[in-house]
Amino acid sequence: MTPRRTAVEPSQGVFIVEWPLFGELSRSLALKVARAYDPDVVVGIANAGVVPGAVIAAILDREFHSILVSRRHRAEHVRATPAVFGQAPPEVRGRRVLLVDETCESGETMRLAVSAVVNAGAAEVKTAVAFKTGDYAPDFHAIATLSTVVLPWDREVLVEGELVPNPRYAAALEQQG
Repeated sequence: MTPRRTAVEPSQGVFIVEWPLFGELSRSLALKVARAYDPDVVVGIANAGVVPGAVIAAILDREFHSILVSRRHRAEHVRATPAVFGQAPPEVRGRRVLLVDETCESGETMRLAVSAVVNAGAAEVKTAVAFKTGDYAPDFHAIATLSTVVLPWDREVLVEGELVPNPRYAAALEQQG
């Protein structure tokens, strides 16, 4: 049995995801969903959940929309409380929804997104993440890990016209050596 991480425990190393692995994980997650749930629409949680959400929607041949739930837009410190920005897509009304994010640790972001989609009139909502990284249990996940996950679209950021390693992962990558 894998030990569970609490809020004060450090992550268990760094899991750097390359594009081919991301593609296979998305395929695997879409197959898990298709075997147990038939969503009418897929909603990706922006920002990072939009990428796996769009891929899963394409594999399932379903309509895709997004919702912005973020910690970054609200406060200067890293552990800001997440908030919904804008509204849930109106296309969820009366429909079965698959809500997708890239990772899920505490479930704060996912719970806010679920509430927003339910309040927008969704008939049913299931959740999916590529990486389950904490205690929150989404309906579907591709991999459970205690590692810090570095995704291919989030590994580098543009600073003054140059791609540089994303500062959010600097400490974790330094520990990896």
